[in-house]
Amino acid sequence: MIDDFISLFFPRYCLGCSGSLARDEQQVCIHCLTSVPKTKSHEEETNFVAQKFYGKVDFQHALAYYTFQQDGIVQKLLHQIKYSHQPQLAFELGERYAIELSKKFEAIPFDLIIPVPLHFKKRKIRGYNQSEMFADGLASRWNIPVKAKALERKIFTTTQTSKTRIERWKNVESIFTIKDDSVLDQHILLVDDVITTGATIEACANSLIEKGAKTLSVAAIAAAK
Repeated sequence: MIDDFISLFFPRYCLGCSGSLARDEQQVCIHCLTSVPKTKSHEEETNFVAQKFYGKVDFQHALAYYTFQQDGIVQKLLHQIKYSHQPQLAFELGERYAIELSKKFEAIPFDLIIPVPLHFKKRKIRGYNQSEMFADGLASRWNIPVKAKALERKIFTTTQTSKTRIERWKNVESIFTIKDDSVLDQHILLVDDVITTGATIEACANSLIEKGAKTLSVAAIAAAK
């Protein structure tokens, strides 16, 4: 009753379609959540996400929740998360994906979750790391530790958006470093917001392997085909 009264003066809108949210809807309406294209990458080991890393990184599992499409609803949601100060949306998507992945795994095989880090200057401007929020959402359902400071981005890089694959790789090559030994002999789930060419993930993975990670998997909110 009180919620209905408050909504008259402070209506809540879906971050996907801008329509009004129902009482039991959080930040995205049910229609948007059900219409967003899912990769279903957890149902097939040789999925298009895994194919990005063939011959480069040996991931046990390569996963993404949604398929990224230019000017689609996934891009809009990611834009809301990164540029409209909506970290809670990344957390909620992490929770939802954890529930979906739990249907695949009888026992969750990951020891640690490590989000792809932002440079401290970019994090200071944004106020949070969207990949870390996604990781926290996953961990909240799995009860697995998130090591947000294990991996550090030591060099401030320019945006990857308009770069070719080769330019993206050169932009992130050797910019990550490991800050502690928590990765040693661990099965690590490396987490990012969106995977395009995979250059950033590849650079992170190489750093983790060099530091002694036993096995690696990767998961993202979205991946581009």
